[in-house]
Amino acid sequence: MATVAFFPEGAYGPTNNCVGIGDVLRSRGHRVVFIVEESFAGTLEAQGFEERLMRLGPPPETEEVPGQFWKDYVAENAPVFRRPTIEQIEGFMAPTYAALVDGSMYVEERLVEIISELEPDVVVEDNVVSFPALLTSGRPWVRIVSCNPLELPDAELPPAYSGLPSGDRSEWDAFRAEYRRAMSEVHSRFEDFCRGRGAPPLPELEFTHPSAWLNIYGYPDEADYSRARPLGPTWHNVQASIRGTEGGWERLPEGDGPLVYLSLGSLGSADVELMRRLIGVLGESDLRVIVSTGPRSDELELAPNMTGEEFLPQTAVLPHVDVVITHGGNNTVVESLHAGKPMILLPLFWDQHDNAQRMHEAGFGVRLSTYEHSPEELLGAIERLRGDAALKRRLEDCSRRLRSFGGAARAASLIEQVAGAPAA
Repeated sequence: MATVAFFPEGAYGPTNNCVGIGDVLRSRGHRVVFIVEESFAGTLEAQGFEERLMRLGPPPETEEVPGQFWKDYVAENAPVFRRPTIEQIEGFMAPTYAALVDGSMYVEERLVEIISELEPDVVVEDNVVSFPALLTSGRPWVRIVSCNPLELPDAELPPAYSGLPSGDRSEWDAFRAEYRRAMSEVHSRFEDFCRGRGAPPLPELEFTHPSAWLNIYGYPDEADYSRARPLGPTWHNVQASIRGTEGGWERLPEGDGPLVYLSLGSLGSADVELMRRLIGVLGESDLRVIVSTGPRSDELELAPNMTGEEFLPQTAVLPHVDVVITHGGNNTVVESLHAGKPMILLPLFWDQHDNAQRMHEAGFGVRLSTYEHSPEELLGAIERLRGDAALKRRLEDCSRRLRSFGGAARAASLIEQVAGAPAA
């Protein structure tokens, strides 16, 4: 039996991704421990995992809820999401990375303590910044990338976080130049910290190190990018790592109209104005709608043709629906493809723009202007996607392949190999 320590970023997307893999490892008899922020205390324990708690900053004066810092941060920065992606670099990306870097610095000593106490056979981390305590622990570690694969740079692909099309390079250089200008200072500060703690230099303008043992990402081949520079032998694409820990969902809206799922993620749904607008448009249609209302659900009123809750078992909801309206978060995009569902994408920040563009150009969905689309555009896109028989066949084929591939089990087997344990 191996001891596997998972260390996901303090948001539901990376955490849920790790839960799916951790559940497979636990079923094979391994000890699985989650290193999580104090605001998540009890969340993983309730799912049967051990927890070790840490903080990425000083404790607040009031009691936290899971991921509260980032929910508040997103709500405060909502006006920035209305700007073009090139303007989001300085307005959102740079201060966000600065906050993440500060968190890595703050938690360093606590991570050293946790790893020393657990003596894990392998640490599995899913974060967008490095943590020198992992690199210098002397223990094998695995990097998971649960963002769009453009996070792994390639000169022949669009720049990450830009949402720019693959077939039009006209704006690539300007975006890269602005990214370099806005991000160089925080990158230099973080590299000094990493090297001061004994970690290797960071890759140019990247905030994470690749693992020398194993690096995992999950993006279906049907939508993945063709690279000019292949990823190295330690990189493995597990296609879709879908968690099997969620229960069923039978609270479908009454009626027999087409069924739509609306989810802007645990962070995106903090934009109450946007959520109210979408609920208003969908509420006046003949559609049935399941709504993931998010952390500010008490500020939302659902229409009679809707049902929903603050948190939904998404992987259980998706098989029921006809169309998904999503912010373009990586988990929702991959889970929708796994379930064979077309998407309408309304990106807000980070890699959501890249996922939205990729689904649009791959023909698996429609990207709309998040804040400027008309009700007619939204409802028309739902009708077109729902009635596209050729797309339905493509998605069914994709779903069938992904389900037979078993990405979470493959990821677990790769991690077992690093831990020195035999694969089941």
